[in-house]
Amino acid sequence: MPRSSGNISDLYPLGMRRLLLFACLLAIPAIAQASPKQLTAAAKQLQRDYNKTTGLYSTAGWWNSANSITTLADLSLTLHTRRYFPVFENTLVQAPKKFPGFLNEFYDDEGWWALAWIRVYDVTKDEKYLKTSEAIFQDMTTGWDETCDGGIWWSKKRAYKNAIANELFFSVATSLALRTQGAPQAAYRDWAEREWKWFRQTGMINSDHLINDGLTKECKNNGKTTWTYNQGVILGALAGFAALNHDATAISTANTITSATLVHLVDPAGVLHDPCEPNCGEDGIQFKGIFVRNLSDLPISQTYRDALQRNSQSLWEKAQGPKTAFDERWSGPYTHTNAGIQSSALDLLIATRKAEQGRPPKP
Repeated sequence: MPRSSGNISDLYPLGMRRLLLFACLLAIPAIAQASPKQLTAAAKQLQRDYNKTTGLYSTAGWWNSANSITTLADLSLTLHTRRYFPVFENTLVQAPKKFPGFLNEFYDDEGWWALAWIRVYDVTKDEKYLKTSEAIFQDMTTGWDETCDGGIWWSKKRAYKNAIANELFFSVATSLALRTQGAPQAAYRDWAEREWKWFRQTGMINSDHLINDGLTKECKNNGKTTWTYNQGVILGALAGFAALNHDATAISTANTITSATLVHLVDPAGVLHDPCEPNCGEDGIQFKGIFVRNLSDLPISQTYRDALQRNSQSLWEKAQGPKTAFDERWSGPYTHTNAGIQSSALDLLIATRKAEQGRPPKP
């Protein structure tokens, strides 16, 4: 996980960003959503890096491969296709040869795989995928202790409590509660409620309504980078929590974080960026796609729809290379791609199509 500091808001004064963003909102034309053919072409580019032997993506890391599977599952739901079912089946069988049960040293890695299999369950309705996610979550619960009054650790070395691991824990717990019944549902609901109660009092949500990377050893906000994915995972978790508990305040909090992101983590044209660009390494290339994927789980306002369209238009017109490949910088220019970059871009195109078609499918 990246440890660099920085914020896109440091590059442009707030007044300038607001003025230029307002101008962009006035000038942006309505663009067509990506067609099924275009989405399939972008997915074909992604699948060039899929290794059937390992069940993973050859140009991406372990957790990035989980995100690519999630992207394919989202695409399957969006296009109502069974095309990628063999990929899901193959990864479920082959990938655990690297880490049995999809369990490794990092609780956030486990969370990504748990969410991937939940999404695959949504599209296939095959219980084995949901059971895999439940087993992963059970291991994640072992990361919880009373250091800093609760929360799970980032890794099993227990040296750092951070935002992403806990956001994922919250999201998986909520997602499982929405897809189970009886005693299991009650247990998942309890974990979701405990996690959110803890998270919101940690101080990781700062005065700008953005989420910093994690906590100090003294259990204070460490002031580190406000990555786009930290702003994103919480949105999907809160959307699920609102549905689970009929909690309108969860959506209000999600909207506040989204609004802050669309002010502070964009360039003057309203295009999302992480401060590591254009060299975000194996991890940071994935972050923006995670943000927009989770944004699309919220009730979609015209503001959100415009933001997604603005980013998709920039991606399509300025950051596209040969064979529907995309760059990590959605503002362009195109230089290269890999599985992490491509799946992140595909997340954006899918989210934009969802926004044009209405709310995402319910579990």
